[in-house]
This record gives sequence, C-alpha cells and structure tokens, in this order.
Amino acid sequence: MTHALTTWAGSHTFTGGPVVHPRTVAEVAQVVAGARHVRALGSRHSFSDLADSPGTLVVLDRLDVPTVVDAAARTVTVGGGVRYGDLARDLHAQGWALHTMASLPHIAVAGTVATATHGSGDTTVNLAAAVRGLELVGAGGQVRTLTADDPELAGSVVALGALGVVTRVTLAVEPAYDVAQEVWLDLPWTTALERLDALTSSAASVSLFTDWRGDRVGQVWRKHRVTPGVTWRLPEPGDELAGARRAPGPVHPVPGADPAACTTQGGAPGPWHERLPHFRLDHTPSAGQELQSEWLVPRAHAVAAIGAVRDLAPLVSPLLQVSEVRTVAGDDLWLSTAAGGDRVALHFTWHPRRAEVDAALPVLEAALAPFDARPHWGKLFAATGDALRAVHPRWDDARALLARRDPDGVFTNDFLRRTGLRD
Repeated sequence: MTHALTTWAGSHTFTGGPVVHPRTVAEVAQVVAGARHVRALGSRHSFSDLADSPGTLVVLDRLDVPTVVDAAARTVTVGGGVRYGDLARDLHAQGWALHTMASLPHIAVAGTVATATHGSGDTTVNLAAAVRGLELVGAGGQVRTLTADDPELAGSVVALGALGVVTRVTLAVEPAYDVAQEVWLDLPWTTALERLDALTSSAASVSLFTDWRGDRVGQVWRKHRVTPGVTWRLPEPGDELAGARRAPGPVHPVPGADPAACTTQGGAPGPWHERLPHFRLDHTPSAGQELQSEWLVPRAHAVAAIGAVRDLAPLVSPLLQVSEVRTVAGDDLWLSTAAGGDRVALHFTWHPRRAEVDAALPVLEAALAPFDARPHWGKLFAATGDALRAVHPRWDDARALLARRDPDGVFTNDFLRRTGLRD
C-alpha cells in the first residue's frame, strides 16, 4: 500500500502502511511488537527508499520525550524525532552547545546520526560521533538502552534504522560559544588545490561551493569560533585565499536563490546555532526542490578526487544546482562514512531530474572508485553489496550485528538488501 508521505523535498514517496504517530516510548514498543515489518521516519530528509517498509511506518514527529541536560556528564538526552535546530535553541538557552551542526538545522536527531550526517571542519567529527548513548525499540518491542561503554554502541549508532526505532539519543555537549561567518568569491582552483590543507584549516569550518566549471571556486564559506573575552576581528585572508574577493553582501550557495534563507554572514559574531548551519531553521532548507548525493574520500586522496570530478564537468554541471566540498574528522563508528580516518566530502545538490541523475551516478562512482569513496547513506548513490563492503572495514561485523539483533528481519527493507547489509 502506498501513502502520499514523501521526503521533505518531494523526491520520493514512501511505501508502507499503516502510518502511525506514537506519542510515548511504550506506544512505539506496542506498535513494533505487533508488526511484522517496521521502519521509522523522522524529518524525512532523505532522497531514496532508505526508510521504505513492507509494513508499518513509525513517524516520530509526535513522540513526547523530554530533553534533559546532564551538566556533570556534559550530555543531553533528547527524543529521536526532535530537529537539531529545535534542540540547539533549547541547549543554547541553558548555556550549552553541540560541537557542530549540519548545513540544515531542519533534520531530526535519530535519522541524522543513523546516516552519519556531518558538519564541517578538519578536527570536527560528524554528528553521529557525538552520541554517548541510545534508547531503541528493537524486534519484538524490546526497549534497549546502550550506554557509552556498551561494546555494541559503535555498531549501533550508524545503523540505518536496521536495529529498531531510536526513541532517545544521548549526545555530548559543551559550553555555548559564538561563531562568525565570512564568505569569499571566485577563488582560483589552482590556489584551492595547491593550498587545500591551509585553506580548510584556516577556520573551524570551511566550505567550497562550485559548479565544477571554469578555473575558479564560486564561493568559500569560513566559520570561525570566537574566543570568549577576546576582541573579535575578522581575520586577514592569507595566502590560502589569494586571488579571491570578499563577498560584498549576503549570498546563497545556490546561484540565484534568496540569501535571506541563509545564516548571518559578513563576519558578525553570533550564537553557534545561528552560524554553523548554512540555512535558517525558519526558512526553506537548501534549494527546496532538489536531489542530493555525496561521497567522502580519505584526506590523502582529496586533490585527485576533486580533479576526477572536474574532468566530469560536462556531465555533472548541467544537472547540478551546486556542489560543496568540506572536511570531516575521522571516527570509529562501524558504518560511518568517516570511520578510520579524516575525510573530504564531495556533495552534489542536483536539479530534480531523477532519471538523468540516476544515469550519472555510476559514472561519478567509477571516477571516484580509485579513491575509496564512501557514499552518504541518506542520499542517492548507485553502489551495492561488494562495492560498499570494500570501503567499510567493519562491514561484516555490522552485518552480523544486524542479523543477531533482528533475526526475523522486522526492520529489513529493499534498501538494506540492495546494499548487502541484509540478506
């Protein structure tokens, strides 16, 4: 049975039914215990059949779980369906912060960590790496709590919904801080590639926006942490920005889009949650109608991988709204796109031309294959079984964990079978 329940950008209509909106963890457990097949949905910021179900769809938008800060442990426990932007406002009001934010604050916590979604920065691990505990409703309706010292936690955080419905997530927090954001235009590609390490280390977070055409990077966004008690001055550009020019006013990363949707630029310091995302919580995220893909490559392969994509500009650029290049620090989560070492992320925001994008994906993946590229789980990619296993060293461990915790395949769907994580 198909319901008119779509991804946030309208790019995919979820299959499954019935659709339920439980209000308590006990209700989630009751639903899971009584269903043959279940998948969970949060903010529906995905672009594929990742969350499709041959049975029940559990939507977490009404789950009533209090947000609780443990100041001594420096953690916050929050309901899985809460959006990061809402959590951030709540945390900031109490004097706390997360270590990073994704470019969109509109995304829900459980789905974000389940797919290893990330922010940016040479020393900034992805959002999933901040998880210190999970509460999830597994097969049979069993409610389990995994703490930071649980040997299964590293395999359960980035699990693509395959272990159950995540109802609570415990995240590391730190004292609130300010961030200042500045934008530069038309950076020569020669400078960007020759001085890539200096460029990405020149601020807490650095993003390069490009359409892969020509000899210049369209925009460079830098986000700086502001040290408390120290007078803030916008830094000089440095050699890493030689040949670029400072943006004369606010810009949107998608050419022609209204910059009013973007967080404050121009170097004015402000609260961390109002600068780290690219987009404001109360505006349309990104371009709105779009598709997305992303691959992450080891830092050592970054320049070569960027070159491989630039060579494909005649194929890629006509389908593209904009691309973003960012860095992510490594972590130890089994299915994380940054597991085992630092990565450079190559992100693609496509026009909503699904058939043409689908045709381009295997060409892009073939070009990136020599660089051990891992696709972002929540976006569009073509790779399956053996190709994914080859770039995830803990793949077999993850498969074994999923099979052991869900032997009857309650949370299995076509996406998991196609990728090879489930039989």
